[in-house]
Amino acid sequence: MTDHAAMTTPTAGLLAKVLTVSDGVVAGTREDKSGAALIDRLTAEGFVIAEHRVVADGIQTVGEAVYEMSEGFNGLVVTTGGTGFGPRDLSPEGTRMVLDREAPGFAEAMRAVNPLGRLSRAVAGTRGQALVVNTPGSTSGAIECLEAILDVIPHAIRLLAGD
Repeated sequence: MTDHAAMTTPTAGLLAKVLTVSDGVVAGTREDKSGAALIDRLTAEGFVIAEHRVVADGIQTVGEAVYEMSEGFNGLVVTTGGTGFGPRDLSPEGTRMVLDREAPGFAEAMRAVNPLGRLSRAVAGTRGQALVVNTPGSTSGAIECLEAILDVIPHAIRLLAGD
């Protein structure tokens, strides 16, 4: 029998980093609403935000940022933006480039929360002791996707730490 309570342990004190992927935010022509919303939601859940970074769309920019943000880090790295069908939507490719292992259950759960999830190419996985998840660039989509997996994130992070 699975101890569900053990999998939904508190998030207080766990670390998180947010990566906003957007040409418009980098150029200053768009406000980073989804990054701010993720920070607010994670903070409300008890996470400590260790970093918030913004990069332009692209395989290399995303890959380098995810690599740097996850290096030696035990916590959640959540990206927002670049998961759709647009020509510059390359967050999954950049993320996949640096993951040690994919965690398809996270991406599947996020896609299942909304019919528009079928348009998502987001990936999730691990790099070292970090859990990395892609979310959409829309504020509501990013929050919906985060909330779809929030209950098991603490357990995953603790497993990655060897607990």
